[in-house]
Amino acid sequence: MKLIEAFGNIRKIEYLKGSPPVVATVTDEIVKDFPKIKKAAVSKFGKAEDGILKIAVADKSVLKALQLEMKEDAYVYLQMTENGGGTLLSSHTNFLYAFVRSILEDKDAHTLDTFKNGYTINPAFKWQRLTYDYFLTQPGRIQKGLDRETYIQGVARLGFTHLEVNALAYPMGLETGPKGETYPMFYTYCAALDQFVYSKLNKGLYPFYYLSANLKNLKENAALGVKYGMTPGMLCFEPRSVPEQFFQKYPMLRGGRVDHPFRSFQPRYNMTITHPKVLDHYAEMVKKLVKAVPELGYIDIWTNDSGAGFEHTKSLYVGRNGGAYLIREWKDDEEISRLAGENALRFLRVLRDAGKKENPQFRVITRMESFYGEHDTIWNGLEEQLEVETNSLAVKGWGNIYTHPKYPDNTDVGGGTVYQQQFDENEKSEMADLAKRGSNAHYYFAVGPQVFFDPLMGVPAPTLTLKRMKMLKENGVDFLSHHGGSFPPDLVPYNVNHEVTRMFQYHPEIDADRALTHLAMKWAGEKYYKKLLKAWDLTEEAILAFPNVIPLYSSFGFSWYRLWVRPFIPNLDAISAKDRAFYEDHICTTPHNPNNVDLSKDVLFVLTTPEKSRVNVQRIDKNLWKPLDKAIEMLSDIEKDAKADLGPANVIHDQLIRLKALHCWFMTQRNVGQWISCVYGYMNAKNKDQKKKQKEMLAEMMQMEIENTKKLSKLLDSDVEFMSMTDQGETPLIYGTNLKSLLPRRIKLMRKHMKDEPFIDFDYIERKAGEPVF
Repeated sequence: MKLIEAFGNIRKIEYLKGSPPVVATVTDEIVKDFPKIKKAAVSKFGKAEDGILKIAVADKSVLKALQLEMKEDAYVYLQMTENGGGTLLSSHTNFLYAFVRSILEDKDAHTLDTFKNGYTINPAFKWQRLTYDYFLTQPGRIQKGLDRETYIQGVARLGFTHLEVNALAYPMGLETGPKGETYPMFYTYCAALDQFVYSKLNKGLYPFYYLSANLKNLKENAALGVKYGMTPGMLCFEPRSVPEQFFQKYPMLRGGRVDHPFRSFQPRYNMTITHPKVLDHYAEMVKKLVKAVPELGYIDIWTNDSGAGFEHTKSLYVGRNGGAYLIREWKDDEEISRLAGENALRFLRVLRDAGKKENPQFRVITRMESFYGEHDTIWNGLEEQLEVETNSLAVKGWGNIYTHPKYPDNTDVGGGTVYQQQFDENEKSEMADLAKRGSNAHYYFAVGPQVFFDPLMGVPAPTLTLKRMKMLKENGVDFLSHHGGSFPPDLVPYNVNHEVTRMFQYHPEIDADRALTHLAMKWAGEKYYKKLLKAWDLTEEAILAFPNVIPLYSSFGFSWYRLWVRPFIPNLDAISAKDRAFYEDHICTTPHNPNNVDLSKDVLFVLTTPEKSRVNVQRIDKNLWKPLDKAIEMLSDIEKDAKADLGPANVIHDQLIRLKALHCWFMTQRNVGQWISCVYGYMNAKNKDQKKKQKEMLAEMMQMEIENTKKLSKLLDSDVEFMSMTDQGETPLIYGTNLKSLLPRRIKLMRKHMKDEPFIDFDYIERKAGEPVF
């Protein structure tokens, strides 16, 4: 007998009065499938009866009343008889919804015999937290067609346990700046505490209507998360800069300069967190927020970027600096480092303690990379409810010890992505050190948007996803930080990567082949599932063949720097200002950023070298195209029949469009590498023959990118939403729905400048900096 058949014999569901909202949610989900079931809120559970299912988020009193003991602190328990009587318990609200949905959806996966005498499932991970949730709280919150509740319900179904909720209600924040700078863009994500509430110290600094709208948005997101059992939390850049008028009123509370002097044209300062009035200000804001949302369970602090930073820390863009109260002159670097680290720890503890007054479980999480100069002080001060999230605990700062699975000489694996398939033994000792102090490490896991394949949605890599998840579980990781979040289910209906994470959460012993066969059969049916499985395998072969030409362009930089709009021509500076406007108006660079004329540079960073680019292009051409082309051909061959058998919106068609889009994305990445290789190759050539060869290769690349742009334009007419895109007006952080109208202009410019002399002005920064911006 199937478990789902026993559910058909339930007459009534009982749950305790005052239960968390998710209990009512899952009860309603069951009743939706079995409308004859009655619901009853009771003061206490009685004896077991046929036809009555008891549901609860269990505490010690519930377990005692039901005469049950649980060995683990994270579990889902179900006991069920064929007559529809039984008990469904969850240790936390976070696990209940996904588990019930799995029973209702995967009808053939569960037999009643497993649950007759009671069966306990320990989820693979205690936390599966959405971090930098691209679509709910970050740049993708203005995504075309996004429905917040559908998204939140979808991620709860997938097994996510913690939800990031602090999204601005507006496409942009209120930050302004001088003409030509990009800095205001960086305040639209990871919204700071003062964008939602005020304290006595900063009251009136931001308009009340603005704070009210943002707080309303936060509370709505949180309420939806709680409805589906997730714990709401926040991701903030802190301590973030404040408008200059604050320091006109409180000049002695000026803290550190925290802006990036290349990207900003006016200095930004935050409050000095050494001062007790400022610490009280932050504590008051946290208390207000947790009072507004009592279930608010954590705050995640990112820092030393995007207008935020800790005073006197080494990684501030302008160097160690800050307010007057922490250090005096003539201190050596070691003492400054220690004092700066202690100051940061004090701030984190203030946030934690303020939150705990309203919610005793409140935690503060932070990244360690920015504290490379203060690492030991911060690390040694981590304690209960002060935790870290990371790509690796085995390194300090922004270093990386992991290598590409196909190219061992390449360390550009992307933190938390499917390319990071190794786990150093030193990770375990560092996790153990944290555990002794009651702290935890949250490891990045990135198979969602933005972190890799930006701006594509739903690129399938299920076996690689499962492999990374198993690796982390086998090495004792309990807390996952899903960097980038997930995809809106109505835009990505066949989200295979997160479907396998959902399966693994409640069945960590699951066999990869069996899991994927189940999904492929469910979506494609007996006739097509083997072809779908093979297409996924070939796609993963192509993904592993990608050497990550420039990591910045594999993530958010693909949108920031408009790689699908700007023309790749021999001399990027040769385009007139009028002709450049269609892509430069929304590019996330300043007028003097060398990236405007040199794809291998960004501000003062060298992103890659011509030599490395040359090798990467060769690797792509040798290893990537064959498996991806074969996968596309295989799905193309069956697309017409699948449409007739499965309907127009079927998995074969959906995956085919996404793989074609992936092909376009890979081609653009390849051609970026070829541009760098050839333009530099031409400029460094020793003779005319070498110059001629480089120019011919550059022309060949340009023709390839023209054809690639035509293919992309055609894909934009499809009925599959394969990329993130806003219909609320193009911004430097996300492509707009005007993308298709811009592509012909790209092609026209590439054709026009096909025979130009390759050239890069290496004095571009100084030249442009000396020109007026208006």
